[in-house]
Amino acid sequence: MKVSVIIPTYNEEKDIEDCLFSLDNQTLKNFEVIVVDDGSKDKTYNKVKKFRNSKFEIRIYRQDHQGPAVARNRGAKHARGNILVFVDADMAFDKDFLKNLIKPIELSKVVGTFSKEEYVSNWENPWSRSWNYMEGWDDEKRHRKNHPSTQKVFRAIKKDAFERTGGFSKGGYTDDYSLYDKLGEMAQAAKDAKFYHRNPDSLFEIFHHAKWVGKRKYKFGMLGYVVGIIRASLPVSLLVGLFRSIKHKNVYSLPFQIVYDHGVFWGIIEYALLRKNAK
Repeated sequence: MKVSVIIPTYNEEKDIEDCLFSLDNQTLKNFEVIVVDDGSKDKTYNKVKKFRNSKFEIRIYRQDHQGPAVARNRGAKHARGNILVFVDADMAFDKDFLKNLIKPIELSKVVGTFSKEEYVSNWENPWSRSWNYMEGWDDEKRHRKNHPSTQKVFRAIKKDAFERTGGFSKGGYTDDYSLYDKLGEMAQAAKDAKFYHRNPDSLFEIFHHAKWVGKRKYKFGMLGYVVGIIRASLPVSLLVGLFRSIKHKNVYSLPFQIVYDHGVFWGIIEYALLRKNAK
């Protein structure tokens, strides 16, 4: 087995089938797919169990809701591939994605890779576009202009290197960075590994994703949390949202910013003060 694709899921019934269908269209032949359902309350598990494909073996494991870091680590524990690929259920992939993503690793040039060819799959949605405007990304892409050719988040990594780190550390929104923190080595950009990723596209999703963003460790400890709360406060949120609405000629940016910052605010409160886990 060459590649193990690991997908953590939590209430992903809307996207998981498109994700799996795009994997079934891959030109790469020798890979498996491991889905770890992280306590979904919708039909995610049943949709994966009923999925039929011709390209790969698929296995699914279930656990109580513990967050994506724990789910990814569990998937890696059961992986048979020499290369681990970590993707999300709201992604879909060009047919050559896996082949091109792992090519630099196969050539023994790097320990792990990521892709700068990450496109927004729901650009037509105004809330999705507002997410891009907030992040400062290129239109229709999920990276800024002139994004560097290295980054801390790995999309693919050698299994032996992953095992040396002990896996992802549980840290909420920033758990993706934990492999870099332990390895001290950046992921390298893989050429032509094109894929599509859905932005949050409703106020409900925006709030809950922002709440997850807020549940993370901040620099400078409690001072960092205080600064985060001030930045997410309503007066600041109104000013930033109004500015982005005018700059991008997008009336959705103002309500988007208010809902997003409200989510971040409550994420900080729950994580820093109430000590609720980041899941």
